[in-house]
Amino acid sequence: MARTRTQLLMAAAGVTAVFTATGCGAADMTKQSSPYANVGGAKSVTLSVQSWVGAQSNVAVAQYLLEHELGYRVDTVQVDEVPAWDALSQDRVDAILEDWGHPDQEQRYVKDKKTIVPGGGLGVTGHIGWWVPKYFADAHPDVLDWKNLNKYAKTFKTAESGGKGQLLDGSPSYVTNDKALVKNLKLNYQIVFAGSEAAQITQMKQFAKAKKPFLSYWYEPQWLFNQVPMVEVKLPKYTDKCAEEGAKDPDSFDCAYPTTPLQKYLNADFAKKGGKAAAFLKKFHWTKKDQNEVSELIASKGMSAQDAAKKWVEAHPDVWKKWLP
Repeated sequence: MARTRTQLLMAAAGVTAVFTATGCGAADMTKQSSPYANVGGAKSVTLSVQSWVGAQSNVAVAQYLLEHELGYRVDTVQVDEVPAWDALSQDRVDAILEDWGHPDQEQRYVKDKKTIVPGGGLGVTGHIGWWVPKYFADAHPDVLDWKNLNKYAKTFKTAESGGKGQLLDGSPSYVTNDKALVKNLKLNYQIVFAGSEAAQITQMKQFAKAKKPFLSYWYEPQWLFNQVPMVEVKLPKYTDKCAEEGAKDPDSFDCAYPTTPLQKYLNADFAKKGGKAAAFLKKFHWTKKDQNEVSELIASKGMSAQDAAKKWVEAHPDVWKKWLP
């Protein structure tokens, strides 16, 4: 997410990116196309790879099955969340397999221009929030109410947080509500950016190894919960009114992040003319457990995305055979 994934991540572990767009001044993905696009007679598909490992897992498994079961050549493009919608609309990529909710882009491209169509639910529900390690929550259960966070500001202070409590975030490129939340809830905290999903994971694992307290922006699904159990801090209840006001003025957010059923989107022309590939991607539907299984193989076990996908596919034919057209 709001996760409008509003946000997220950056660990390019194991997925080969043909193009990368990151940060200000980055290459405009809407001006580039797949090297396989429009090759006469080629059965090719171009998939957008979001920068967090869960999304990479979706693409890795979809790519493996498209290539080995349906005979397609698959090109992958890593691009940030919002530019990915532009690229999808302009037929530079064929599909986004994990979207956390971008209402402005949905209105523009799905409802108004009709250049993008919904591809159905991914089967995974996403949620962003603020989390503390379970070992700390067990010892200090009142930390799980945001109203008590200032009480623990000194406990969460680090050298990088300037005398305030540290709220650990990922990359500055993620779209989050954290700055507004800290201000509007009058919290004595400083947001500190790890720089990427991978760097954030490294920091949290280091804190956990030493049993140190930390407060972090984090999300589900995420394989790290298997290794570092965490408990969510309860922020003010999410409401549609809060979301509507926040959409108009992002600085006004003062409530929790929503829970978001993650969605797939296809280029409209590809959805009509993409044959078995389009039909397969519409049927692609798995669980948080499935995704985390592949993600952990990539990010924690050091497997390439392709090898992780192969391992999962070999172990779960009962799941993926239902996706084949």
